[in-house]
This record gives sequence, structure tokens and C-alpha cells, in this order.
Amino acid sequence: MATTVRRAVLNLPAAPLGPENPLPPLRTPAAPPVPDPRGRADLPRDMARQLGHRPLRTVLPTRLLDGYGRERTPTDVDAVVIENARLRVTVLPGLGGRIHSLHHKPTGRELLHRNPVLQPAAFALNGAWFSGGIEWNIGATGHTTLSCAPLHAALVPGPDGSTMVRLWEWERLRDLPFQVDLWLPDDSDFLHVGVRIRNPHEQPAPVYWWSNTAVPETPDTRVLAPADEAWHFGYDHALTRVGVPESDGLDHTYPRRSAYPADHFYELPEGARRWIAALDADGHGLAQTSTDLLRGRKLFRWGHGRGGRRWQEWLNGPGEGGYAEIQAGLSRTQLEHVPLDSGAAFSWLESYGPLSADPAVVHGRDWAAATGEAAARLEEALPRGAVDEAYAAWLPHADAEPGETLATGSGWGALEVLRGGHRLPGTPFPTATLGEQQEPWRELLEHGTLPKPAGPPGPTQVSPPWRDMLETADADPHTEYHLGIAQWHADDRAQAVRSWERGLESGPAPRWPLLRCLAVAAEEGDRPDHAAELYAEAFADLDAPGTTDLTASAEGSALLAALARETVEAHLSAGRPGAARALLAGLPEAIRERGRFRLLLARTLAAEGDTGAARAIFDAGFEVADLREGAGILGELWASVSDEPLPAAYDFGMSPPQA
Repeated sequence: MATTVRRAVLNLPAAPLGPENPLPPLRTPAAPPVPDPRGRADLPRDMARQLGHRPLRTVLPTRLLDGYGRERTPTDVDAVVIENARLRVTVLPGLGGRIHSLHHKPTGRELLHRNPVLQPAAFALNGAWFSGGIEWNIGATGHTTLSCAPLHAALVPGPDGSTMVRLWEWERLRDLPFQVDLWLPDDSDFLHVGVRIRNPHEQPAPVYWWSNTAVPETPDTRVLAPADEAWHFGYDHALTRVGVPESDGLDHTYPRRSAYPADHFYELPEGARRWIAALDADGHGLAQTSTDLLRGRKLFRWGHGRGGRRWQEWLNGPGEGGYAEIQAGLSRTQLEHVPLDSGAAFSWLESYGPLSADPAVVHGRDWAAATGEAAARLEEALPRGAVDEAYAAWLPHADAEPGETLATGSGWGALEVLRGGHRLPGTPFPTATLGEQQEPWRELLEHGTLPKPAGPPGPTQVSPPWRDMLETADADPHTEYHLGIAQWHADDRAQAVRSWERGLESGPAPRWPLLRCLAVAAEEGDRPDHAAELYAEAFADLDAPGTTDLTASAEGSALLAALARETVEAHLSAGRPGAARALLAGLPEAIRERGRFRLLLARTLAAEGDTGAARAIFDAGFEVADLREGAGILGELWASVSDEPLPAAYDFGMSPPQA
């Protein structure tokens, strides 16, 4: 059977993403994980150097996606299906190009954890993410900001007259174009994935890439990789070298045997084949292998503890099987970023397919025999040399121009190509893809003026060329607002504050965007009282004469909810629970009843000393849809209002008690 590509529509229970949060993310929603610096002297030198290489301070210029809920309804989702006689690959180009399913037809086995629902959760750098399948993480430590975003997709000619599916986009955190080519040769058991990241700029760029595969997890699932050591990283942020398969008397290659979530980054020996596999009790499962540039391999486990199981239920729905993650990246650990020279590119090829090995050996006590057995069976199924040959065959086609369009991504790449005149064979970003969010910036580029919006300000461009244009544009409150955001992103915070203050002084305009930015700056400057005052003034400005009814549209409601949340939190930080409670009481009921705002009310009541009323909110039940991974707020608040154990519904604990 020759490989075919067709469009399809999946119908899945899904919670809508909701509109973007219109407030610029001047801070990261959660601090990036940083290992204890006291241990760096014991790390390999390249790892230690890359651990501190240009970490993110914000997720600008992207916006947060935090407007989703947990009410799922049957939803049509566009898909692309790549199929031959052996494999059926289902891709979701509108959701980060996620491979949703990898079905092995001869055995009838699903090789991936195929999530039966699409439930956003706050795991991506900018919020919304969902579990399952194979995702492509680019940008910075964490799940990509493109997790729930559309990518460009098209058919392209591949080796030997085959047809590939190309996915591509412009990654905005690091300002880099990338592509993912999905190539399934006729009668192959393995899907080949060619990846290329290019740096079209005049200065080096930090690069992060991890391909993340969710695999079905049972009590007997074992993860194998050709390593005798690993770097363990838990939610205590300690990076330590441990033995494989055992440390502290526990065989951590079985994800369900550990109580708490953790990462294990495997130390693959120099010259060893790059691979990782997850096999069940019968020795069947999935293997991932690659050319040598993709050096890192990782296991992430949820563990069998109550918090980890609760997260699994939260992400997959009740009663569904769990999953573990096997991953592959450019560096040893996900805490590192690798420099990419100006005008250069990183490219490699990955392969995904079924693997079967002798279960008695795979699950035996002899780790060398277990990994040797898996490696031998992988070599039979897909020799290492064949992967290198597939890479050599694919690379000349990386520049092939796309043919039939399957999906359309954002217009940000088109704007960057227009500004920089970049030549990017194989990944076109046509001007026809420019949309409403890009048009003001096109006006600035072509005419030197940033037009004023009819409603709330749109996203900000923050890279140095755009910042230079903002500095020379006609000064008005709107331009000063965007200039201050770009300066803040460049860590020129004092100048950002001056720009926002000039904006307030330079004429009549909505004041809340500038006041809110100044409030964040006050919080970051450890001035909580001043921050609360600025937030209160910003929130009051939403009701200024001439403003529109914010509840009349989804975007307006998103603004009201976002600014209300930050203002309440600022009042609580400043020790003003009465002001927080008054603001909450004045919100529309639809916002007050959201889980996040029920939590804010409980925090407010506890701060006022009314622990009984705060406890009653817990007893009535609520769900915080955008609860972040690793957040301990529910357990901390419960401990302040009750001496009883934390109810299971609120237990999302990720760390051992002593941590």
C-alpha cells in the first residue's frame, strides 16, 4: 500500500480555549525551574554553561491563554491522516501540530497515549496545554507557547517521489522559524520526522527543543534507554546524578513505582545510538530514535502518589489510563539552552515506531541485558545506519516548496519576513497570512506610525528592530505603552516605567493599560501598597466615561476578569482583604462563580480571619481550571482553614512532604 495523506475531522469532548488574556505578560506565569547553583561545580562544563544561557524573564511577545474552563462538549477538530499498510498517523495541525495517534495496523496497537478528551490545563509557558500524543517543544524550558496554536501545514515532495506533510511556524519567544516534516515511507513501520530550526538573524540565538511523547502507562511499563546514569530533577529543584535503573533502592525505570513526579535525564554515552523506548509487561511498546544531534533522552513520571494520580485524572478525564512521557532533546537536560550561530541551522531526523522484545529479559534484574535486548530488537526493526540514510535522503528536500495547503498558522512569520527580508526556502510566510493583530505593526513598519486601536491594545512586538521603530514613532499614550513593554522585555525596566509615565501625561486616552503596567513594575520593585493603589486606579478606569460595556463580548469579559484577578491579588499582597472582597462582590456573577474567583474569595475570607466561610467554599466544591503545575495554593489555603487532611479533589501535590 502506497502512503496516502488525507484530511479528516475528529469529534472529541473539548473545553473551548477562550480568548487570549489581553494583559501583556510582564512576568512569567511561573518562575522557570533553576537548579541549586551550589551544585554546578560538579556538572559537566557544557551543561553548567548552558544552564545559565539566556533564560526567559517573560513570555513576551506571546499572550497568555487562561480563559478556558472544564466544561467539555463534542467538538469537531481538523486532522491530517498519513497512512500506509503498517501505520496510521493522525496529526492535529491546529493544535501545535500534535501527533494525536500512532496506530500500528498489523497488531492493532495504539503506540501513544491517545487522550480521549481535549482539556486545556496551565502547563504551557503561556498557559493552555493538553496531554497526549507527540508534541514539538521549541522556545524555552517548558511546554511551547504553540501547544494550542495553529501551525502552517502543507504537502511537500519527499525522497523517492514520496509525499511528506510539512508543519512550520515562527516561534516568537526566540524569534526563530522552524519546520517539522512528517515522512512515512511505503510499507514502513516507522514514521520519520525531519526537524530544522534556522537562525536568520545577525546574532546567535538560544535554542530549546524537546520532542515529547506520551506513552500508555501500566504498573509494568518500563522505560529503557542506553544509559547507566541519569540526572534526577524533582520539584525540589535539585539536579542530582543517580544510577540507572535504581537509586535509593527504587527502580525508577518503572514510572508507577515512584510515589512522586520527577524527571530523569539519561546520560547517554558518547558514540551510543540515541534511543528510548517504553515497553509493557509483554515487551511491546514504542521506540523513538534519532540522528546523533538530538542527544538528550528523558523520562517524566507522574508516580503513583495521590497528587500525581489526581493530575492524570485532571488532564485525561476520570477512569482513563495514565501515561508517562519519553522525550528527546538537543541538550542533556531541559534546563539548558543551546546557542545557534547567526545564519546557521540545527537539523536532525527522528523515527517513531513499534518495538517488541523478550519480556523476560526486558523486565529482568540485569539492566545491561534489558537495554541490550531492546537495542538489538530496535537494530533489527530499524538499523542505526538506516536512520542516518533517511536523514541524508530527507535533508535535500527540506527546502522543497510546499504544495497543497492543509492548514494555515499565524501571520507573525509573514510580518517578520516583511521586516527582515528573510529568505527561508521551504517555509514560506506569505503576506496573505497577515491578520488583524499584525496590521498595526505593518503600518508602523511601512509608515512609521502605530495606529490607535478601537478597543484594548493588541499584542506588542518586542525584538530590538521593533523597539527601535517604536522609539522613533510619534509619541502618544498608545505608542508609549508598547514602547514600555518592549523596554521591559529588554530588561530596561527604569526606562519602561518612564515610557509608561510619559504615556499617562501625554494626553487623554484609556489610562488602565499604562496604570496596570506601572502596577506590575511596583510589585516587582517590592512596593505592594503602591501596586495596589495603581491596580485600583486601573480597574476603576475600566468604567470611565466613554468606555464600552466589557461584558458585551468575550474579549471584554476576558479583560475584566484578567484585571480583576490581578487587582484582587495585589490587594491581598498589600494586606487589604476588605478592598479585595469589595471588588469581588462587584463582579458579574458569571465571573464570580469561576473556580479561580471562588479561590480568590476563599483567600480573601481567610485573610480577614473568617476561616469558617473560607472552609465553606471548599466544602461547596470548586475547580480552578487554570491551576498551574506544581502550584501548592490549594493545600496551603486548606491548611490555614482546617486541621483535617486535604480532600482528594484538591490534592495536586507534586513533592514529598519534606520538600
